[in-house]
Amino acid sequence: MTEELTIFFQIIFIDLILAGDNAIIIGMVASKFPPEQRKKIIFWGIGGAVILRILLTLLTAYLLQITGLRLIGGLLLLYIVYKLYVDVIKNSGGSEENIKVDNSSMLKAIWTVLLADFTMSLDNVLGVAGAAKDHYYLLIFGLVLSIILMATAATLISKWIKDYKWIAWVGLFAILFVAVELIYTDLKLFI
Repeated sequence: MTEELTIFFQIIFIDLILAGDNAIIIGMVASKFPPEQRKKIIFWGIGGAVILRILLTLLTAYLLQITGLRLIGGLLLLYIVYKLYVDVIKNSGGSEENIKVDNSSMLKAIWTVLLADFTMSLDNVLGVAGAAKDHYYLLIFGLVLSIILMATAATLISKWIKDYKWIAWVGLFAILFVAVELIYTDLKLFI
C-alpha cells in the first residue's frame, strides 16, 4: 500500500510538470483564433492527445528501445517553435474581430497541435509508465489526470495569451527548452 501511494504521488508530480508542455502548445495555437474556433482546436487537440497517449502507452516498452526517437521528436518541436513564432507572435498585430479564419487554417492549427502532442506526449507517457511499474490502474489514472490537466491549462493559456503577449514568449521558450533537451538526450548516446 505504501508503494502504491508513493507511485500515486509520483504520477501526479510527473503529470503536473509534463502535461504543461502540451497545454502551452495547444493554448498558443488556439490563442490566434476567435473563441468558437479556439474551443474546437482545444477539443480536437486534446482528443488527439488522448488517442496518442493510449497508443504510446501500449507501445512504451518498444519505444524505450528506439535510439533516435527523441532526436526526431526534438527536431519536430524545433519546427513547431518556428511555426508558433511566425503564427502566434510575429503575426499578432490584428484584433480578434479582424482575423479571417478559413477551415484550412483551422485544420493546419489542429495538425500542429497533433504533431506537438505526439512529440511531447512521449516523455509524459514514458515518465508515468516508468513510475507506475506493474500497477496498470495507476497508469490509467496518470493518463486521465494528464489529459484533464492539459485541457484545463490549454484553455487558460489561450485566454492569457490574448491579454498578455509576453506569456506567448515564455511558452515559446519552454517548448524550445523541451526540444533542445530531447535532442541532447539522444545525441549524447551517439557521442
